[in-house]
Amino acid sequence: MRTVGILGGMGPEATILLMQKVLDGVPARDDGDHIPLIVHQNPQVPSRIKALIDGTGEDPAPVLARMADDLARAGAKALAMPCNTAHHYADAIEGATSLPFLNMLDLTATELADAGARKVGLLASPATRLTGVFVRPFSAHGLEPVSLPDDSELLAIIRAVKAGETPETLAPRLTRQAERLADAGADHLLVACTELSFLTGALPDGIGWTDSLDCLVDGIVDFARG
Repeated sequence: MRTVGILGGMGPEATILLMQKVLDGVPARDDGDHIPLIVHQNPQVPSRIKALIDGTGEDPAPVLARMADDLARAGAKALAMPCNTAHHYADAIEGATSLPFLNMLDLTATELADAGARKVGLLASPATRLTGVFVRPFSAHGLEPVSLPDDSELLAIIRAVKAGETPETLAPRLTRQAERLADAGADHLLVACTELSFLTGALPDGIGWTDSLDCLVDGIVDFARG
């Protein structure tokens, strides 16, 4: 079983959710059957929203590179990061060590293509659209992103999750955003912000969906047990 290092804290609850999903993803009968993780839970990573949307924040790349190096020194055999937006800094992470980086966006694009998706509605931070982090992985699989002309409500929902608002109050708001994407031509929905992974129960019936966090979990399990 190979150890995976997690660049976490973006946000803290989403990192814990990843750990729980990895735990649930293994048919274990005892402790030793589970996947070893080294988790760098660092909520002090500079805000991706402030850096990429507001244009006023500190560059997260140096902090992420140091985290990658810390995880390598601690014994990780691969790296993974449960934050879609932070993959804008994937080059800095990959350049910090010689370890393989289990890229959540690449894993997600592969799974979307295997599911038969073509026009993918992005339930994500506006930063994923502004930085185009999905352009390359989507293009490699013939996928077309569908975004809302005004995705400020999605950002508001993400911020509310980070602030501790309950999923029950946020669910109807996310449902409306998902329905707008379907009306805009999406044939499949992608939960592409790990804060929104807490709200997948709000996604409407009648359209398929994928959660990028689940794709990363599959990649971690495959690597660790491979």
